[in-house]
Amino acid sequence: MWGIIAWIILGLIAGAIAKAIYPGYQGGGFLATTILGVVGALVGGWIGNLIFPGSTGAAAASVGALTVGGVVFAVLGALIVLFVWGLLSRRAV
Repeated sequence: MWGIIAWIILGLIAGAIAKAIYPGYQGGGFLATTILGVVGALVGGWIGNLIFPGSTGAAAASVGALTVGGVVFAVLGALIVLFVWGLLSRRAV
């Protein structure tokens, strides 16, 4: 139960920071921001574990821990997910 709550909190933090950093308009409300952050935490933890195997910061993001390293990797992952989502959802004008 606490693990799910930690994932939601980490996702909310990471998603909100990523949306604030990323330029331009991104639609979506609270739920979209949280989902973006949770998926970003997974991506960030995966990338962090590839770059720094056994690193506590990267591993923290992949398990949903509320640490500075976990939030940093989660935000980086959320930025990547936000960029890819923008490419996929862009409309041809």
